Amino acid sequence: MREEVKSAALRQLAEGGAPALSLNAIAKELGVSGPALYRYFANRDALLTELIIDAYGDLAAALAAAAGDRGSEVLAGVYRGWAQAQPHRYRLLFSAPLPGFDPHDQRIVLASHEAMVPLLRTTTSSPVGDEAAGQEAAGPELDAALAGQLSRWSVRVPPGTVTDPAVALRAVMVWSRMHGFVSLEIEGNFASMGLDPDALFAELLRSLR
Repeated sequence: MREEVKSAALRQLAEGGAPALSLNAIAKELGVSGPALYRYFANRDALLTELIIDAYGDLAAALAAAAGDRGSEVLAGVYRGWAQAQPHRYRLLFSAPLPGFDPHDQRIVLASHEAMVPLLRTTTSSPVGDEAAGQEAAGPELDAALAGQLSRWSVRVPPGTVTDPAVALRAVMVWSRMHGFVSLEIEGNFASMGLDPDALFAELLRSLR
């Protein structure tokens, strides 16, 4: 029953976004009473929390399957494909779905860390040539306050993933660019500008290399 409820909720999200989510409507669709449904989910926020955790898990699994030594541009393609295939779930991850909903629930935070692991590991394991290493060494020193924040964040991800603030920074910046691109694409911003998303994405991949 819990899985049937979540499937019905995802259909509502796909059709009308988070505001369309209604436990009473789901109960009616499934042919059960409203009070019966509340035995499985205490309220709408509890249902949303599980949907978000499930979505992070699916995204993490897709990224993990593509991870390895193939580089962050491969992960970027998988990330984009996941968002294109189910934009309603992608929006659920990166915006507060409803007023009053707490996106910082500890279970959600832990699930989001899992989705970052493939990118962090790829960034950590990516080979850096002597020239690139020299360029990094010659670059500006990482802001001390930001380095501390990155260090505190990195110890909360699964153990052994990353400890170097500079590596964590690279991973966060790659994720920021990927997120910005797919968010603009799924909302139709590139189309409204008359720009080809595939050509733009190719440029993004070139920059990631």
